[in-house]
Amino acid sequence: IAEVEHLVAAGVFEVNLVAQDLTAYGRDLGLRSGLARLVGDLSRVRGLGWLRLLYAYPSEVDDALLAVLAAGPPVVPYLDVPVQHVDDGVLRAMRRGYGGALARALPARLREAVPGIFLRTTFLVGHPGETEAAFEALLAHVTEAAYDHAGGFAFSPEPGTAEIELPDPVPPKVAAKRADRLMRRQRLVSRKALRRWLRQPVTVLVEGRSPESDLLGVGRHAGQAPEVDGVVHLADLPADVPPGTLVRARVEQTSDYDLVARFEARLP
Repeated sequence: IAEVEHLVAAGVFEVNLVAQDLTAYGRDLGLRSGLARLVGDLSRVRGLGWLRLLYAYPSEVDDALLAVLAAGPPVVPYLDVPVQHVDDGVLRAMRRGYGGALARALPARLREAVPGIFLRTTFLVGHPGETEAAFEALLAHVTEAAYDHAGGFAFSPEPGTAEIELPDPVPPKVAAKRADRLMRRQRLVSRKALRRWLRQPVTVLVEGRSPESDLLGVGRHAGQAPEVDGVVHLADLPADVPPGTLVRARVEQTSDYDLVARFEARLP
């Protein structure tokens, strides 16, 4: 809390909490729902603009956490919940501690509890024991769940890990092809989702000039985490609008992952 207070006093608008497992926060202190307690405390830091959570273990997302996510600003309606897979056998081999039913039901549960939430996830394909049927089930989930953002990775055996000894390894070329197919499917999901933004107003946090063109500004809306999600390219952004400014813009174009919007006004 003291660190965030210091950052905000120095002019920081957005704070992203990132950990291998955010939902383990406070476990060493004997806290129940420690992350929800922390987020509630941080949300009372005066002057904090956006507070975002990345990497919440799927089976540890409890009602207390959903309540603080639904409470509104400065907590943005965004959560990264890497489900990895939806096949029971693969999840068991990964030792994830939950089954496919929980993974498949999670997006609907989150959207019901936090209307308008933006969801990010990660999928891992080619894990030892992943059959073609298991992969096809995952592909179907990508379409059905319609995550706003998703990353897909092919399994890579690491020396010294238990996975390297597991039976039924998937050939690296097969794993790579599956990762490519998964991301092509997610690209279609993302493209369809972004089309709904056309002609809609959007609040954007300006980050500077766009690397695509000096004629464009670039920023992010609340549903886009820095570095890992898409961006909003801003047309007609005045040169005197500094990074860190909130502006209103109207979406004129969409792509697979990014939006193009025309600047309308600065926001207080």
